[in-house]
Order: sequence, then C-alpha cells, then structure tokens
Amino acid sequence: MIKSNISWDEYFMGIALLSAMRSKDPNTKVGACIVDENKKVVSIGYNGMPCGCDESQLSWNKGTGLDSKYLYVCHAEFNAILNTRNGTSALKGCTVYVTLFPCNECTKAIIQTGIKEVVYISNKYEHTTETQASLRMLTLAGVKIRHYEGRIPEISYDR
Repeated sequence: MIKSNISWDEYFMGIALLSAMRSKDPNTKVGACIVDENKKVVSIGYNGMPCGCDESQLSWNKGTGLDSKYLYVCHAEFNAILNTRNGTSALKGCTVYVTLFPCNECTKAIIQTGIKEVVYISNKYEHTTETQASLRMLTLAGVKIRHYEGRIPEISYDR
C-alpha cells in the first residue's frame, strides 16, 4: 500500500500536535504552529511554565488560589508568538494552527500581531465566556477562523 503525501494543513497541524507533546500539563496538552503566506514555519510553541521558573515550585492543578495552574501557564499560541525569531512584525498575515481554540488573552496577542487566520482542532471550552469573547474579537478584527477538518497525522518513522 502506497501512502499519500499529507496536505499542507495536515503538515502544519501535525507540527502543532507534535509540539503539544512537549507540554508537561497532565490534563491539557496544546501546541501551536505559525506559518507565513509562503507556507514557511515562522514559529512553534506549546503550553508550559515561564522560562526560568522552577516548575517543581508551581502547580499543574486546576485548583484555586496560588495552587491553580491558570495563574502560571503560558499558552501555546502565546509561546509561539514570543518564540518568533524575527520579531512579531514577521507574524503579519500569518496563519496559526493550534490544537485548542485560543483563549481571550491569546486572541488579543493574535490580533495585535496581525495573524490573519486561526485553524484549530478542538473547541472544548466553546460555552465559556472567555472563548465567546475570543470568537467575538476574532470576528470583529476580521481574522479568519477555520475548524480543522483534515486527518490527524500519525507520526511514525521507519529507519
């Protein structure tokens, strides 16, 4: 059986999925891949604690107060934006492939940097106020939103 080549969408979402595997979050692993108009990868990111922070001193719990991961975790899209080597001006007109629909805070960064399209796999928080705010902002800013409909690439390597 001859395997067909994967599409650009499958390739870039595959990079986002592979990036998500780097996350240490035991509940939600998220990855992002930002691509320019020439189909070149500009940056990647995954959800994790801020660089330089001793992760053993921070919580991955969904708890409240200082025991809540939500106070500490940098989201995949935010990390991908910050990881851009040529500055955020390089993101104008780009597409971000992300495994989870962006939160309202990441959406602000997406809009401010000029990213023009969001392609996502899951929107499991679609009924939350934060996600509804994200959708509103993306729509108002004219950012294209697209649910990923392609295959979920399996990653295997034959030597």
